[in-house]
Amino acid sequence: MPDFLVGSALAAAATAIGALPALIFRRGTHRFRDLLLGLCAGVMMAAAVFELIPRSLGMSDFIVVVLGVSGGMLFLSLLETTIPHHHLDHEGKNVRVDRKAVLIVSAIALHNLPEGLSVGVSYGSGVEGLGPLIALSIGFQNMPEGFLVAIYLIQQRVKLFIAFLVAVLTGFVEFFAAIAGYLLTGFFVTAVPFGLAFAAGSMLYVIYKELIPESHGDGNALQATYSFMAGLIGMLWLINWF
Repeated sequence: MPDFLVGSALAAAATAIGALPALIFRRGTHRFRDLLLGLCAGVMMAAAVFELIPRSLGMSDFIVVVLGVSGGMLFLSLLETTIPHHHLDHEGKNVRVDRKAVLIVSAIALHNLPEGLSVGVSYGSGVEGLGPLIALSIGFQNMPEGFLVAIYLIQQRVKLFIAFLVAVLTGFVEFFAAIAGYLLTGFFVTAVPFGLAFAAGSMLYVIYKELIPESHGDGNALQATYSFMAGLIGMLWLINWF
């Protein structure tokens, strides 16, 4: 099997590995849910501001980044208008469809798409060692994202298997994107910067519009803020490490 297929598959499978602990830590109080929202916001903030936007800016220019970020925000705004507006309840009732869960999953899936393209383009670039390095770094960053998707869905009363499957599917977006990036390296070299900025805009929209306000609505604002900082610092450490 070609090396790029192995590297791409391992990077995508890291999301599933990260989702596994969520099957154990599946119960929690309302405070735990607010802490989770803060943690998720911190991880996504670090990924958007310290990884996606700088990489996009380094590969293109300010105009491309602005267009990409704006496009991601507008896309999520449009998506939000088409999702049933069931809000998280505060009495523990079973809400079957949750707008925030769909937005979070969509934002992370969008984030994984250009990262998958980056893996494929890196392998197809011909630069020795670049493909495995990018695949490894993105794989490690996928682990907390897989956990966050799975645990958040489980907190919304989604069945364990379905929550795990959705988390896995968000990761395997990368695998198919990596194949496309490898096969069409010349084309996607120009498309990746816009895609990275687009994913960053979608994640920033979810953070400011949904996650932070929701985590501050029930008297747990201080704890959620600390959780946000923990998620941001933890993800920043991973980004800096690689």
